[in-house]
Amino acid sequence: MYARRTVLKGAASLPLAAILADPMLARAAAHGLQDVAITTAGGKAVSGALALPAKTPAAAVLLIHEWWGLNDQIKSVAAKLAEEGYVALAVDLYDGKVATEAGDARSYMGQVKGDEATDTLASWIGWLKDHDRTNGKVATVGWCFGGGWSLNASIAAPVDGTIIYYGNVSRKAADLEALKGPVLGHFATEDQWINRAMVSGFEAEMKQAGKQLTTHWYDANHAFANPTSARYDEADAALSWQRTQAFLKETLG
Repeated sequence: MYARRTVLKGAASLPLAAILADPMLARAAAHGLQDVAITTAGGKAVSGALALPAKTPAAAVLLIHEWWGLNDQIKSVAAKLAEEGYVALAVDLYDGKVATEAGDARSYMGQVKGDEATDTLASWIGWLKDHDRTNGKVATVGWCFGGGWSLNASIAAPVDGTIIYYGNVSRKAADLEALKGPVLGHFATEDQWINRAMVSGFEAEMKQAGKQLTTHWYDANHAFANPTSARYDEADAALSWQRTQAFLKETLG
């Protein structure tokens, strides 16, 4: 326990990328989170990992994992957000399953039922808004699989801000009209899936819906913000994180 506290104390001054790139640091940060569970409005038992800041009540951020599942990497991002003053909740849409191989990740992602995931995320957002350690303000952030669900969650349960890292944004203006706060999108020029055609369509639909959207393009590929990915781009990951921090400060205070 002493060793983990020592590691965490040293990690507090490190940039997020350094923590994510070091399995020991990420594991230590992840172990500092509190396991939480609720029963959704639809009656399903779900779980997540909660990180609390030193001072509360505070604004909250809901984090949605990549196709790998709720691993140490995502939990350590939650820990970093808590260090920055937010109540951070990393949710689990895979019912405890975590992949380390692409085949498993693809399988787990394919098993997610849209209505259940929507129910899960909307219920967690409601939980955060009502939590006695929050001030009622909530933003969502997700990567890849979670990037698309960050948008879906904000449509199902409107929040103060939405952040999307290279996630599926194929939604129509009629759906986007439900959004409450602004949206920030991080996209990669070399991404063959979440490509310019998709994002351009999203921009047009957001404009039609009268919603605020800021998009940033990086000369990189899908998953550029993940230090464990072969497509990781250190400079773009750092820049996108700076923009995410600024967006959270502006939308949540």
